[in-house]
Amino acid sequence: METNCLPKMDMSDNTTGCCPRFKPQGWDGRHLHFKNKPFVRAKTRSLLHIPLNMGTVFARVQKHIGDAGAQDPEGYLVLSRDLSQSEAEHFFAVTGRVPGEEMREITGDFLTRVFEGPYRRARDWMHDMEVAAEAAGKTAGRIFMFYTTCPRCARAYGKNYVIGVAEVI
Repeated sequence: METNCLPKMDMSDNTTGCCPRFKPQGWDGRHLHFKNKPFVRAKTRSLLHIPLNMGTVFARVQKHIGDAGAQDPEGYLVLSRDLSQSEAEHFFAVTGRVPGEEMREITGDFLTRVFEGPYRRARDWMHDMEVAAEAAGKTAGRIFMFYTTCPRCARAYGKNYVIGVAEVI
């Protein structure tokens, strides 16, 4: 298992001009090992788990990442999780420091699973991630969702892939 490596993505397959088409090969059942991997951390507001300002927060963070030259040219990863009914946090994988944003480093081992379907199934997917961790002889710590495309692009591509990412202890 390589440290701080993500499955490669085809960033050029982008017919929407927004999110590249996500191809799930190489993501299901993957073990990720991070050691001091840099991320930008951002928070969004929600109402009963429904995001209110996600578009503006993501646009700001992506602009800052681009301006800093900190976007990995071979792919991307945004780990998202609800902190409460009214707040969520998001960790954007980067290759270096991003001025104007909160920086965090993540260290740990993670297990991934590929899901496809509407966002409202996230609660079921969280449970599936707990079961997957147990099946691997581990305990799930923090569980994140990687929403691979925005809702508009998911409609355009006809698939809504979501990657469950469970920290395993």
